[in-house]
Amino acid sequence: MEKENKERLVKIITAALLLVVAAIVSKTAHLKMWQELLIFLVPYLIVGGETLMEAGEKLIHGELLDEDFLMSVATLGALCIGFLPGAESQFPEAVFVMLFFQVGELFEDMAEDRSRESITKLMDIRPDTANVERNRIVTVVNPQEIAVGETIVVRPGEKVPLDGIIIEGSTSLDTVALTGESVPRGATAGDNILSGCVNLTGVIKARVTRLFGESTASKILDLVENATDSKSKSESFITRFAKVYTPIVVVAALLLAFLPPLLSGDFGGQFAKWLYRALTFLIVSCPCALVISIPLAFFAGIGGASRKGILVKGANYLETMAKLGTVVFDKTGTLTEGVFEVTAVHPEKIDGKELLHLAAHVERYSTHPVAVSLRNAYPDESDDCSVEQIEEIAGKGAKAIVNGKTVYVGNSKLMGSIGTQWKECERKGTVVHVCLDGEYVGHIVVSDRVKEDAAEAVASLKRSGVSKTVMLTGDKEDVAASVASEVGVDEFKAGLLPADKVAEVERLLEGRAKGEGLAFVGDGINDAPVLARADVGIAMGALGSDAAIEAADVVIMDDKPSRLAEGMRVAGRTLGIARQNTVFSISVKVLVLLLAMAGLAAMWMAVLADVGVMVLAVLNSTRALKA
Repeated sequence: MEKENKERLVKIITAALLLVVAAIVSKTAHLKMWQELLIFLVPYLIVGGETLMEAGEKLIHGELLDEDFLMSVATLGALCIGFLPGAESQFPEAVFVMLFFQVGELFEDMAEDRSRESITKLMDIRPDTANVERNRIVTVVNPQEIAVGETIVVRPGEKVPLDGIIIEGSTSLDTVALTGESVPRGATAGDNILSGCVNLTGVIKARVTRLFGESTASKILDLVENATDSKSKSESFITRFAKVYTPIVVVAALLLAFLPPLLSGDFGGQFAKWLYRALTFLIVSCPCALVISIPLAFFAGIGGASRKGILVKGANYLETMAKLGTVVFDKTGTLTEGVFEVTAVHPEKIDGKELLHLAAHVERYSTHPVAVSLRNAYPDESDDCSVEQIEEIAGKGAKAIVNGKTVYVGNSKLMGSIGTQWKECERKGTVVHVCLDGEYVGHIVVSDRVKEDAAEAVASLKRSGVSKTVMLTGDKEDVAASVASEVGVDEFKAGLLPADKVAEVERLLEGRAKGEGLAFVGDGINDAPVLARADVGIAMGALGSDAAIEAADVVIMDDKPSRLAEGMRVAGRTLGIARQNTVFSISVKVLVLLLAMAGLAAMWMAVLADVGVMVLAVLNSTRALKA
């Protein structure tokens, strides 16, 4: 693209110099009309030849009504108008209009290039090479050639090429390109590392867990690059508007050229004057400022959001985020850390160790944070126990056969569904009940911590215009009430199954104000149905989670709920810029169209209204990058 811009600049400078020469010759030499035309055709074809060819190609394919076609018709008409009876030649003006049009196109391309370069540089997280250790020899290869299970070596200053687990060494990792978080993260043996991070201090070795094409960096880049596929309502409106608007103004230009001369009774004497006005009218009518600047504003806004570790899958979701009226949060892993710990063990009829032993084995394969905490409390899985027929019971718990005995592990709903009497617990936290062969044998209390910025995140959303915040959770009432009070949400619902969460979101959607959007914020894995039902589904704390990236419309790459309010501000700024471009472009065009119809606008004013407005709108769109 840079080479094309340089070639275009050379043509513009050459044509401008030849235009000056042609103007001097036409003033000093006594030339016939056709001779003057030949002199001015040289700079015209140099600067406008490509535009004429593109207009011709589109004419062949039936695509008439775009800026190339309209500009070609208008300037060719200006070149020919001087041959009509009683008309003055417009050769210099025709060349100038095409020249200025190309200057505008050059500025537009340069502005778009800068926007794309900024985003490309921002997302420059995919390394070109990787150090792989094979047969104790480290070689530099293309990351695509490395298989899962191989060992890579990452030295200080290098980007992590593939996702993996550290097997040797410790370091600090710069994750700013992924999360927007400037504070380095410590990493040592056993920790996961993600492609796109920068190794800051020590040499580390890692075992690769994902192929290059499936790595975090690749997924993020694909997401950002494809974000423009989903158009916002503003973009869709502009596209529809241009398709209706342009044919109307072409018909209006034809009527302007022929109707007044016919009505005047002096068609031959008046036609040249009205044809000039019609050609000016055509130039002004080009909708390129809107068609180009609005999509560019949303593209830049998506890039601006990614600077803060907020990945938006499409312009339509960015637009919805700017109009959020209700935000619904999942509790675990969203407003709380999601890092559960066993804080109390209350056995009955068996000892505490046996109670933990049964719970850990039944939850052996579950990925739920509560299950992980139970396994962490009883980490010895190699105790020769027989664990069979493990069955997940959605929203309630799990069941398994442990050493020939039926064990149920879960909440009070699960105990009630199997007819077992359970005991309440006064301790704050999630209570996990255990039933052995139909007999209640005790419960375990697991607690979670509220995130440091959760309360500020809710307050920021309210300051940003969100009228209602809601928390939905499968946890019990007292735990939910405690978290809701601490973070400051307006209302909460506890003890919900996944289907219940969908029903609650349906209720909130029906009760929202017209024009307001509803967002659901969850972990993107267990909440896929409700994420899909909301106007915009937001995955929180999704760093490295494939399921979250797939399920959500917006992915917040670090674990901070406060990023949501930042995302709303970016979205609001982007939408504001798009509106500015729309109002400014249409206002100037309508004004100059009216002046053109009245014969008060020269052709250079028309091209200024078209190309000049387009350049200003495009430059305004690039401001969204800095949101």
